[in-house]
Amino acid sequence: MIHNRPIQTEADYWRVYRFLIDHVRHVPLGFHWDMRRWEGMRFYEASPAGNVGWMNGRHLWEDDGQLVGMAHQEGGSVAYLEIHPDYRHLEPEMVVWAEANLLRPVPEGDGKQLHFFVYEYDTARQELLAARGYEKMSYGGVIRQMWFGEHELAQPHMADGYTMRTTNPEDLADCQRIADLLNAAFGRSFHTAEEYQWFTRKAPGFRQYLDLVAVTADGTFASYVGIPYDDVNQRGVFEPVCTHPGHRQRGLGKALMQEGLLRLQAIGAADVTVETGDMIPANALYGSLGFTQVEKGHYWRKLFENE
Repeated sequence: MIHNRPIQTEADYWRVYRFLIDHVRHVPLGFHWDMRRWEGMRFYEASPAGNVGWMNGRHLWEDDGQLVGMAHQEGGSVAYLEIHPDYRHLEPEMVVWAEANLLRPVPEGDGKQLHFFVYEYDTARQELLAARGYEKMSYGGVIRQMWFGEHELAQPHMADGYTMRTTNPEDLADCQRIADLLNAAFGRSFHTAEEYQWFTRKAPGFRQYLDLVAVTADGTFASYVGIPYDDVNQRGVFEPVCTHPGHRQRGLGKALMQEGLLRLQAIGAADVTVETGDMIPANALYGSLGFTQVEKGHYWRKLFENE
């Protein structure tokens, strides 16, 4: 019997984690969140306890106690569905739940809105959303995949004046350099040394030997590539990939990714993925490195009047 309920316990977190890991090879690329995003939502927080509000906006569907789906907030007005491929008939019910629980105000006017991100291959969800009054937006994103063995890997070349090394998460100064770089690269101000350090200690997918930085002569972090690793599926995930605005156009991110690919290959990785916006220039870099399988999607939006 199908039953739905809010996420309630720490055990629920790990049930979802296992669900995402178990279905990597049984759903299309990008259909579910990767384990890095689930880890980041829970553990990328400046507290030993992690994000204490991680249960908010997350609802489970079970069949006789077996987890078969989850609807949850992704960020802002975006909702996301994780669904067992044999239970897609539950999606209309999950969308209704999201509409009742995850609406957010429209920034540019009155009313509320809800978005879903849908890949182009998922015609069933596109049809469902269109029937419920959602409109396909022009903006979206892509996920790229590379299978090891399909392309010869190049050796990295660091630009003059830079060296490459792994991070040291137990050194709070290193953690602060990561926070400063993330803030500068993504135009943010909220990243801290503590959140990065706790993530490295708590997230199962973190691997220090796959956490790479390009460093200037004075010790500044100029570029950073993190590669969490899914041991079960032998999949690496490039997240994040970023370079300080003052150090771009020097091939630093490319060199770090090339080194990361070599390290993944050395530990027997089967494949690796990277996600980005659909119009981001980095897509050209990712394609040149061998990320030739590309799945593109768009956001679908529905507007709701204030009650």
